Amino acid sequence: MRKTRILVQGIVQGVGFRPTVYRIAKELGLNGYVRNLGNIVEIVLEGSKAEITEFTDNLKTNTPPISKITSLEIEWLDTDGEEEFNDFEILESSSNFSGSSVIPPDVATCDNCLEEVKNPHDRRYGYPFTACTDCGPRFTVIKSVPYDRERTSMDEFPLCPDCLREYKDPENRRYHAEATCCPVCGPSVFLYRDKILDVKDPLKETVKLIDEGNILAVKGIGGTHLVARTTADDTVRELRKRLGRFNQPFACMSPDMETIKTFAEVSDREKKVLESRNRPIVVLNKNKDYYLSPHVSDLHNLGVMLPYSALHHMLFKYSDEPAYIMTSANMPGEPMLTGNQEIRERLDGVADYFLLHDREIVNRCDDSVVRFRGDDLAFIRRSRGFTPEPYDFSRLESDLKVLALGPEIDVTFSILKEGKCYVSQHIGDTTKYETFKYLQNAVEYLMRITRTSSVDVVACDLHPMFFTTKLAQELSERFQCDILRVQHHYAHAASLGVDNDVDELICIAADGVGYGEDGTAWGGEILHYQGAEYERTASLMPQKMVSGDITTRYPVRMVMSMLHEHLDPEKLVNLMKKDYLSYFKHGEQEVNLVAQQLEKGFNISETTSTGRVLDAISTLLHICGERTYEGECAMKLESVAYNGKDTLEIPIKIRKFDGRDVLDTSSILLSVLDKLRAGEKVSDIALAAQKAVSTGLAELAIKTADKTGVDVIGGSGGVFYNEAISLNIQNGVESAGYRFIQHRNSCAGDGSVSMGQAAVAALKYK
Repeated sequence: MRKTRILVQGIVQGVGFRPTVYRIAKELGLNGYVRNLGNIVEIVLEGSKAEITEFTDNLKTNTPPISKITSLEIEWLDTDGEEEFNDFEILESSSNFSGSSVIPPDVATCDNCLEEVKNPHDRRYGYPFTACTDCGPRFTVIKSVPYDRERTSMDEFPLCPDCLREYKDPENRRYHAEATCCPVCGPSVFLYRDKILDVKDPLKETVKLIDEGNILAVKGIGGTHLVARTTADDTVRELRKRLGRFNQPFACMSPDMETIKTFAEVSDREKKVLESRNRPIVVLNKNKDYYLSPHVSDLHNLGVMLPYSALHHMLFKYSDEPAYIMTSANMPGEPMLTGNQEIRERLDGVADYFLLHDREIVNRCDDSVVRFRGDDLAFIRRSRGFTPEPYDFSRLESDLKVLALGPEIDVTFSILKEGKCYVSQHIGDTTKYETFKYLQNAVEYLMRITRTSSVDVVACDLHPMFFTTKLAQELSERFQCDILRVQHHYAHAASLGVDNDVDELICIAADGVGYGEDGTAWGGEILHYQGAEYERTASLMPQKMVSGDITTRYPVRMVMSMLHEHLDPEKLVNLMKKDYLSYFKHGEQEVNLVAQQLEKGFNISETTSTGRVLDAISTLLHICGERTYEGECAMKLESVAYNGKDTLEIPIKIRKFDGRDVLDTSSILLSVLDKLRAGEKVSDIALAAQKAVSTGLAELAIKTADKTGVDVIGGSGGVFYNEAISLNIQNGVESAGYRFIQHRNSCAGDGSVSMGQAAVAALKYK
């Protein structure tokens, strides 16, 4: 008889792991116990070595659906051969061990629960909070670890006798399902306007109101959505007016795959992701029969998701609508709303009615967003359904503790501890006060549930004026630790390298802006990444920006800057006044002022940003003259180019600047202007322009790879969400004989910058 102690780490709490251990042990006739031990699961067994080996083999192959074992340590204990246990038990949790296991993310309602919700004879029929160990909320309800009901927002809802019986039965799939409940004992929904409305079925009444053209705020698992019809132009326009969100595409939710296929193209890979337990929003191309309102999205694509809670499924039970708009209920740049009172107050005048519930949302968590570039998945936002599952950094560092705070706008933060990097849910724009406070609170929370009481390094962006940089200074003083400032695109390259297990690569870092080592705005860079260090080897040609950030809002100023040294000043001013005057907020006076600033070099900054170049092309082609949301001009350029024919060619020119190779982007813009004047089709020019920029970036990277002998080239930054640009760069790189990599499980955009900062810290302090 042998006695064994097994410690299991990973996603092993709140997922039915202990009852699985119980069933396997009972089947093999093993005695002992299993319990949650802080952030880890402890198993103690008595049996022969062969029996215990069989147990561990069974455990690895029969884990619950949403569990994930990252570490399984076996310790053979001294024993005198006498049995200490006469049965196998599931013991109460203990908090006497730290470990590094974490809470699983929220996952979509499972098929078994849906059958109950849809069955008129089941006691959970029509109940919007139905969940079990295989599904439902986790991250959004937990307050602290170990993950037990009394440490979640479900603690306010004592279980009824029927639910308690299931909860205590190891053979039941609701054994210690902390979010389990029923209509008798669980949360309830109610419809609100000026007061709670007395209606028999709030869900059915909600659908009736939506289908009549009302806009409703619907509180869900991790936040609140504004919900409206997608087939009524007037309703969609009204929602845009109330939000002040006149152009940004709305995400929508459709009841099932068959319905989605009536208005969008769905590949096998996209279908698999749509139907996954994670249930992200997937950006799909519209099909030829698209019939939803054109005001839902004015691009060639739109974001679509399937229902991920019983509440969502019930909404579609009562409606024949093919899809509902499901957009985050918050003002631009602010966090998603979660509290009933703040929902009613902040959305007064936006929502006509409110479908609310009485369960606290402990952690707000926006929907995740993905898209495909060819066959490759790209995370645009990694949040609900994925957070807080960590990345494995054990290859880089196992002892260092790092808090990385990300950039400033599309912020996540990361905690590196015991070789695992926990990336937060989407935080957002920290220039907004409410979002910055949300960041601070979320940091405190994630440190608490990962049991991180102190850190060795606080990492942040190189930009001295970011709010996250200032917070990093405060936290480094609080923890009495080092502060590490990481250049933005270096962090991009690091996150790409870690995601692909690559230690050295040539990184094409292409995005809107990142503060450079020289104090200028970078954004079209070729970096030789070598882990603990990097070198900037090439870039786009530096371009002038008049009055700095205002150019990002009105890219016609970028057009003037890029053409200034190549066209006669008087002709350039006349061109702007004749064909682009509406893009200048202050008309002819502003055109003259910008021209004077360029001539005198007054209030001029410098940028190598790929985003600004794509914005300028978009504006020159009269596609988009004002950026009202992040990436708007470049996204609209991509949509127009999507329908273009590959019949035009724009030559590229690589020059020398300050000792490095640069792509002459002014010559590309001049070619765009020439082809526009020649009467070429705008969509064809747009396609050719994108191709020229991406081909130039690929050639710069290949030249660096040739010189350095590095055989891997990768792409990072928001520009790599553009499918045509990504595929053209990939084709060019692979045709030259190099391996091309992109982000697989992380974001190409700024959502994974904090992960890259943590990686740089691990490598530099290793």
